[in-house]
Amino acid sequence: MLRKNKVLIAALAVILLQSCTKNIDSINNETKRPISAPPGALFANAVRNLSDGLANASVSINVWRFTVKHWAMTTYQDEARYNFTTRNIPQAWWNRMYKDVLSDMNDASRLVKEDATITPAVKTNQLAILDVMQVYTYSILVNTFGDVPYSQALDFTNTRPKYDDAKTVYTDLMKRLNDDISKMSTSAGAGFTSTEDLLCGASMAKWIKFANSLRFKMGMTIADVDNATAKAAVEASDAAALTSAADNVSLTYLGSTPNTNPLYTDIVLGARGDYVAATDLMTPLLAMSDPRTAGFFAKNNDGNFAGGVVGDNNTLSVTSQPSSKVSAATAPNLFMDYSEIEFFRAEAIERGYNVAGTAAAHYANAVTASIVYWGGTTGDAATYLLRPDVAYATATGDWHQKIGFQKWIAMYNRPYDGWTELRRLDYPKLTAPVSAVSGFPNRFSYPTAEQQVNADNWTSASKAIGGDKVETKLWWDKN
Repeated sequence: MLRKNKVLIAALAVILLQSCTKNIDSINNETKRPISAPPGALFANAVRNLSDGLANASVSINVWRFTVKHWAMTTYQDEARYNFTTRNIPQAWWNRMYKDVLSDMNDASRLVKEDATITPAVKTNQLAILDVMQVYTYSILVNTFGDVPYSQALDFTNTRPKYDDAKTVYTDLMKRLNDDISKMSTSAGAGFTSTEDLLCGASMAKWIKFANSLRFKMGMTIADVDNATAKAAVEASDAAALTSAADNVSLTYLGSTPNTNPLYTDIVLGARGDYVAATDLMTPLLAMSDPRTAGFFAKNNDGNFAGGVVGDNNTLSVTSQPSSKVSAATAPNLFMDYSEIEFFRAEAIERGYNVAGTAAAHYANAVTASIVYWGGTTGDAATYLLRPDVAYATATGDWHQKIGFQKWIAMYNRPYDGWTELRRLDYPKLTAPVSAVSGFPNRFSYPTAEQQVNADNWTSASKAIGGDKVETKLWWDKN
């Protein structure tokens, strides 16, 4: 009884103390979590999430290394066989771009606009940088799905946004990019700080080159369907785009967990033995004595380079795995590189655009830059370019085939962009994987959640693009 009385007295004391407190609102105050994040931190987080998606090899996130037939799998074959729905990859890609990337960038832009402490010139640079990256991200969405929510996107109170016509979206993105380029200035100093700017290290000069290179790239993407717009974009961008490997735009991971390249997390820390070289890539690498082979892949247990069959079960010990360069903790993830732009320049000249130089010279520059990036020398590149099956004058086919084949190799470890270029140039001609569940995937189907929650708009968009199937070609893919 005595113990019970003591408990009752203690309880009464607590009640009395609480009743004496006039204001208890402070109990609801967050003391450990900030109410809002600074715009630079949101920007960095968005870029990191975008980079992780593009660099990843997880079959739940990024499958294009198998689609372009650079890698094969040892065991899990669903994604290699074009089955993207078992693990709902379109949904994951959609969510990453809208929720993890665009939403943060949109919030960062709002906060920059509201911050009266930022000088007008710096604010202009910051808003232009943020918009360039939004354009970059929306271009990924449009080039992955086709028609997508745009004018009503990023309003998360609207669970049923309409889908905008992909060509209309693309046109507006290029307009935005033109405006961003016109506003960027090196005289105003940096945009974001070097710790916030993970891509260009607070260099506005580098951002201007990146933005012009993106405009060049977006112009070339639509060259087959809108030659005039493509020509204007390319010619406006050429002189200001990347001019050397020193201009490459990449996110370099710090190397300490959790700030490591996703491939290191998957392959090294996860001790995954899933990923091996595809014979489709390995065969020409070996046949042409390509100096990038050792940069791309490691030797198998017998000390040889060997590929596996995409879509078929492969034995790890007899096939080549990705090289240590690819899976290094600090391996950079390229967003734009000189080799890519040089291939675009070669193509632009072949299309009759006013770009300085010759197609053969830019082609050679592109191949050389790729070889040097992957550990070769300029001498190695010169020897490689002397081969009749590599030299621009003698390699097989027209410029589509010559550029398309070498660009396919050079886009190794940039699988999303490699997929886009493969669809656009239609070379090399790849055979279907073993037991493919569909034809070649020209796009992702829309996420299942959209079909359930946003059914009317999904139905309209599906009809507008020609059917919600992976084989449906996007509006710019006319060959």
